[in-house]
Amino acid sequence: MLASASEVRRGILEAAGIPLETMPAGIDERGIVNRSALRVGDDIATLLAREKAVAVAAKFPDRLVLGADQTLALENEVFSKPHDIAGARAQLRRLRGKTHALNAAIALVRGGSLLFEERATARLTVRNFSKAFLEAYLAAAGAAVTASVGAYQLEKLGIHLFEEIAGDHFTILGLPLLRLLDFLRREGFLAA
Repeated sequence: MLASASEVRRGILEAAGIPLETMPAGIDERGIVNRSALRVGDDIATLLAREKAVAVAAKFPDRLVLGADQTLALENEVFSKPHDIAGARAQLRRLRGKTHALNAAIALVRGGSLLFEERATARLTVRNFSKAFLEAYLAAAGAAVTASVGAYQLEKLGIHLFEEIAGDHFTILGLPLLRLLDFLRREGFLAA
């Protein structure tokens, strides 16, 4: 079971032939982060992935539950999803011409036990785009820019923002799939 409403994550798992159901965890992500002492992007993503999996596993103790989360870090600043187009504009201006880290984390839980936890990082360099490009991008992408932590969807129009990308494609999409598949094979959940 996937503890998420993310269509991208669901699509990744389905395309890999992983049968699944989804259930959003419904946790207060900002509250959890604020109560923690964590301020590093990959630590925050790992904490939230685990909390999502634990929340859904409490309702389905006999099921394998996968939690996933992603954060974006630029230097020492961790970004959240923008609330609106103005927030996306400000965020993209801040990222322009710089390299940021996308930290993706997963946690697999059954009952009260954490079976597997993993994190991965990709580095993306945003090109030094013009103000006109930014406005055209925001108009074309619309409200979708508020659905992701970077105000972009790399698999869609967001690809036009970048000049360089280093890292696993699935990590960039928010799910370190290869590491998950390796664990599932090692543990006998998938054919080796």
